[in-house]
Parts: sequence; structure tokens; C-alpha cells
Amino acid sequence: MRRPVVQKALWGAAVLVLVTGCSPGDTGRDPRTAPTAPVSSSPSASSSPSASSSPSASPSPSAAGRVSVAGTLVEGLKSPWGLARLPGGDLLVSSRDERTITRIDGRTGAKTSLGEVPGVVPGGEGGLLGLAVRDGWVYAYLTAASDNRIVRMRYGGGAGDRLGPPEPVLTGIPKGFVHNGGRIAFGPDGMLYAGTGETGRTGLAQDRSSLGGKILRMTPEGGPAPGNPFPGSVVYSYGHRNVQGLAWDPEGRLWAAEFGQNTWDELNLVEPGRDYGWPVVEGKAGRAGFVDPVAQWPTAEASPSGIAYARGAIWMAGLRGERLWRIPVSGAERSGEPEAFLKGGYGRLRTVLAAGGDRLWLVTSETDTRGTPGPGDDRILRLEVR
Repeated sequence: MRRPVVQKALWGAAVLVLVTGCSPGDTGRDPRTAPTAPVSSSPSASSSPSASSSPSASPSPSAAGRVSVAGTLVEGLKSPWGLARLPGGDLLVSSRDERTITRIDGRTGAKTSLGEVPGVVPGGEGGLLGLAVRDGWVYAYLTAASDNRIVRMRYGGGAGDRLGPPEPVLTGIPKGFVHNGGRIAFGPDGMLYAGTGETGRTGLAQDRSSLGGKILRMTPEGGPAPGNPFPGSVVYSYGHRNVQGLAWDPEGRLWAAEFGQNTWDELNLVEPGRDYGWPVVEGKAGRAGFVDPVAQWPTAEASPSGIAYARGAIWMAGLRGERLWRIPVSGAERSGEPEAFLKGGYGRLRTVLAAGGDRLWLVTSETDTRGTPGPGDDRILRLEVR
């Protein structure tokens, strides 16, 4: 759904319009071909990478970045959404609309279908979404007939190269045609985190009894995690519109990306029990009681999805913006201006996953009904960054 014309930041307590933050990218873009050799990528004109810096040197958090596309791991994926790394380096990727999980060889790109996940009911922005892996379990965030939910399935060991039946972990997350959230990840504390959306019903974000418009923190079995800010609740933070990216820096700080409505998309540093403002405010408001984002973008330049930490920066995939953002951070602060890479070169970008050191995996999202698919779409790219 295309966004309306940009409006000023919202200061009222109610929002009168409901639109999705997942606007389609520009049409008419030339189809892309998959690079088979490293391709140097330049940032947007507003950034200025240093040609004298050594790619192998550890940059200061504020130094200009660089991205090289080292190649394509796999192509021909349909509506890819979640991505998780298995022990040993292979990847699991979910198909939002086809309800399937596929294993990708991390060296050759060979695909092995693990089959459909029972109970998924795709529709709009819902379907089979985020993935996480832990202790022989594959966790999935999915849209079911009545709700969004997190399930887990045995994989490997006695289950072999197939998925066991899904077991509920957490149910009752509100579902909608839009704003279903869907990103899940295990934190350094061993707890499972989930980003949810308010499904277009803006009031859910401020309602702490609802699981919509929140970041949730739970045990691997789905119970409230020890130390959560609200006793007996999995709610970790609230006042979110549609959280799509979760990542931790080396000091264990949690960062999250989320869609704004008309004015500002956000990168937030997430602290327990804090209110991130939606729908009362959007973007940086400096208003007591609400947490301002660390960085913000006009909605046409981002529509952020997955994020990852690498080389002193948060790397953020953009859907409508069709670019990869680098946000240098130092401690809890932004240490430089965001830089844009790969602008328009690969279309909508859905998920970015740290692969160790200076490497990232990047998933495109042209076959999600809002892109303009070209030959080979969708694909997983190998990136080298600094």
C-alpha cells in the first residue's frame, strides 16, 4: 500500500489514518542480473568513503563505510522473509507466501526443501515470517487463522533433515493485513525476542495488555523472561508501530528498526519498559515520557526491515528505499551520519544477517507482490563491509 504525502510529526493522542509502512518501491527499474564476481558499490552522494583506508583495518565507529557485493549465494527464491544460520554455516530461509522453509548450503547455494509449515495462513503482510535456531529447534513467527504466533519445530538429530511438527511457543499476537511484525532472534542472554506490529489498530501499541506494537522477551519455551519490566508479561518495550529488525551490538545493547507512517522511519536503542511513542509521536519529538530514535529517515528512503551489527555499525535493509543503510554507533550513541549503499541496484531489501567479521548475508524482496521482479529474483547476496 503506497504511503500518503509526507505530513509533519504526530503530536496528538490519536491517529486518524491507517496506512501500511511497507510501500512499494519505484516501478520502471531495470531488471537486475546477479553478480558472479565482487562488485564495488558506492554509497549515496551524501557519503564520502575514504579511499586510503585499508579494508582489513578495524575502522573507528565514525569512519566512512564500504560495501562490496562478493557474489550471489542463491537465486530464484519466492517471497523470502526470515533467515537464520545453522551451526556449520548453512542457512534456513522462509517463504512468506509459500509457507515453506528451505535449507541453503552456505558455500554452494544448493537448496534443500524442508517442506511447508502447517497452520500458516498467508495474506497481505502476513505469512511465514521470521526464523531463529537454537539447540536443535527451529523457531518461526507465523500468521495463523486467528493470530500471529511463534512456534518451534525439531530439526536435525533424531528428526533428521526434516522439520518436526510445530509446537506453540507464544500465541495471541494480534494479526492484520498489515503491520504483523515478525522478526525473532535470540539475544545474548539466551532469551527469545520478537518484534510485533499494531496491525493498523494504533491503540494497541500503547496498550500494555496487548502483544501488538511491542518488542517481546520470553524464555525459549515462551514464558515471561526473568527480569522483564512488567511482572508476568512478555512485553519488553511498547509504543512501536511495526518492528521489523532486531540486533545486538558486542556490548549486548538491543537495536530495533521500525516503520513510521508518513514522516519518519526509525532506528531505536531499546531499553526495558520504555515507551517508543507510537501513535502519539513519530520520529524525534523530544517529548517527556517517550524515547526518541537514534536515527530517522524519510519514509521514501527506508521502510526498514532486517538489521545486523558488523564492523562498528548497524546495517539496515530498506524495502521502499531499495538500499542498505550503514549507521555507525559508539556505545549507545550514533557516531556519524548514516550512509546509503546499493541504492536501487537490487530492488527491495528484506533481511540482513551477520555472517562473522566483515561479512553479511542480504536477502532481496522483489517477489513479495510489491516489487518489480527481474531475472533471478529473489536472491541472497554475499556482502563484505567495513
